[in-house]
Amino acid sequence: MQTKEIMKEEVRLIHPERTLLEAAKKMQQFDIGALPVVDDGKVVGMITDRDILVRAVAEGGNPNETKTADVMTKEVVTAYDDQDVNEAGKLMKENQIRRLVILNRNNEISGMLSLGDLATAALDRSEKGEVLEKVSEAEHKE
Repeated sequence: MQTKEIMKEEVRLIHPERTLLEAAKKMQQFDIGALPVVDDGKVVGMITDRDILVRAVAEGGNPNETKTADVMTKEVVTAYDDQDVNEAGKLMKENQIRRLVILNRNNEISGMLSLGDLATAALDRSEKGEVLEKVSEAEHKE
């Protein structure tokens, strides 16, 4: 099974120069916890609701003035829409992440794949458990 068969195709994006308030409002509006940060059609980062709270608000940053680029994660793990779902699961496990940006072979955003998507997909049963365990490990370290 390929990632394009289980990924979410509708992806909300944000520009790195937009404020954290704009990012938070978009997350609230669409009931999502992460936005790929895109500049000139290229993924340059990822911002999560947790990034906004921990990297900005908790440090005294002003959400009306702080730019998305200031707190986003710059190293974005991606997979391709024609990659096998098990390969995507391995990427998530190795990087201890909950979501992957999915690209087409022109390196354009094609969708997003979450841990929840994998949990309901046809991953090998043992691989599902390993992915969930690794991501959970990372959460308990914080």
